[in-house]
Amino acid sequence: MQKAEILKKLNWFYLLEINQVHLYRMQSRQVDDLYIRKALERVAEVEQGHVENIRAKIIELGGTPGKFGEMMGPFSGSVAGLATGTAGTVALLKANIQLEEKAMKDYKDFIVRAGGDSDLFKLLWGNLIDEDLHTAWFSNKVKELEGKQ
Repeated sequence: MQKAEILKKLNWFYLLEINQVHLYRMQSRQVDDLYIRKALERVAEVEQGHVENIRAKIIELGGTPGKFGEMMGPFSGSVAGLATGTAGTVALLKANIQLEEKAMKDYKDFIVRAGGDSDLFKLLWGNLIDEDLHTAWFSNKVKELEGKQ
């Protein structure tokens, strides 16, 4: 991949990760279960780490973190968090699973295409594994909650 294409893709992930931070923060304010609330807060912290490492990589590569992502990510994430929060905990978690699966697919595709830069490779793999762990936690919690119904 050419540098311009890498920067464009990194800015896509920058928007996605900002969105996820605000989504999970908003959702954490809407669930009654303390454990789920704390887990969502922790997931938001991990996603904030993704925002920071992607932002740093964009700058390191001579790019500019996208203003669109910085403006729209918080808005879209908060709106989605509010909407999913009103749907109930199981529906909220299922929506999160879908979002995380999309993020994982995008990370896998980017890893395959990006090639060369070992620091970028490490960053993308780290973020991918975090998204996979979030998906597993959300999936396990859905199974647990549906088993109680």
